[in-house]
Amino acid sequence: MSASVYDLGTTRPFAEKTIDKFKVSDRVEFISGNFIEEEFPLPKAYDAAFLSHILHGEGPEDAADVIRKAVSALKPGGRIFIHEFILDNDLAGPLFPALFSINMYLGTDKGQAYSEAQLSAMLKANGVTDIRRLAFSSPTRSGVIQGRVIG
Repeated sequence: MSASVYDLGTTRPFAEKTIDKFKVSDRVEFISGNFIEEEFPLPKAYDAAFLSHILHGEGPEDAADVIRKAVSALKPGGRIFIHEFILDNDLAGPLFPALFSINMYLGTDKGQAYSEAQLSAMLKANGVTDIRRLAFSSPTRSGVIQGRVIG
């Protein structure tokens, strides 16, 4: 297995330190970029995309666009995984994701936590099917949603 980490250039030192720590530098590359301002490199090149705690920093339009860009980098049949603080569909809880959403509202221009329904709708709008929430829960109540790209 090989992987590409696509993130802002400022994260390169931390990413490369982590890559070296786990002795995977022969299989993991770092690509500098800005997922808001640029398209993802290598369209239709990847089997999977993992967006971890990225979308909550963005408003709904930019979050949906990041998903579009990630989907565009996937081969047909590829999987997308979104790891976020996921709100209930009524947006009132769980407590930590709700408080985190308030924090994002206060600390960013448009950031917020999203509900499972909101994330699923963004995925569906970008041609993703077989969307489901994985049986995963962290102490902060983050969750993972996955889906499959048709073509």
